[in-house]
Amino acid sequence: MLVDSHCHLDYLEKDGDLEEVVARARRAGVGRIVTICTKLSEFERVKAIAARYDEVSCSVGVHPHEAGAEGVEGPEKLIELAEDPLVVGIGETGLDYFYEHSPRAAQSVSFRAHIQAARSTGLPLIVHARDADDDTVALLREEHEQGGPFPGVIHCFTAGPELARAALDLGLYISLAGIVTFKKADDLRQTVSEVPLDRLLVETDSPYLAPMPNRGKRNEPSFVVHTAAKLAEIKSVSAEQLASATCENFFRLFNRVERPSAA
Repeated sequence: MLVDSHCHLDYLEKDGDLEEVVARARRAGVGRIVTICTKLSEFERVKAIAARYDEVSCSVGVHPHEAGAEGVEGPEKLIELAEDPLVVGIGETGLDYFYEHSPRAAQSVSFRAHIQAARSTGLPLIVHARDADDDTVALLREEHEQGGPFPGVIHCFTAGPELARAALDLGLYISLAGIVTFKKADDLRQTVSEVPLDRLLVETDSPYLAPMPNRGKRNEPSFVVHTAAKLAEIKSVSAEQLASATCENFFRLFNRVERPSAA
């Protein structure tokens, strides 16, 4: 079994073939899927998708792109919404200085509120970091030192070894998406080779970033098998060992998700 630890089924739903998307994932051996919330105004729709499928759970959070318009200043609303058993993670949140669709200050305030919610609920923080490695590390460390530890994952990891080491030092996990399969991703693969197997997850971030050999197509959860295959190659383990390790890591981190009875 494999797990797609991060995708956006609400975006895929707009194409009108979500039933087929989930069915293809099942046939590919993807036994658990987490669909990610990016706006609190769309949380109910995200949660409704999770409610339709036994293998799907969801998160609650505000993407850094939306922090200016919908960012939260405190953890209270996140904590309240996370009481729903379908919610298994907090985010995605973080810092994005590549697009800067929201002011950096607003991103930081919302990021801290999500961290506080993760710490309070015990649910994993789902971190987005793009072109903001230094500030991401500084904020995570400050929150860790001042407020105490919290579970979490750097999703769709594309950064260098400094962010990877800092995340690991803080007890966080590293999740890889399709970029790790791209021909020009040698630096990323080198960084990933140094991450312990027991701290790795796989994801699609679909509908974005389809892995080779599907690059350029719409991504979907079934494509996680290609990312997992490349990760197994990087870590010099079999596909079965990689699947077993990343599933175990997922259930350890996302501890509200029920394990399949056959797992």
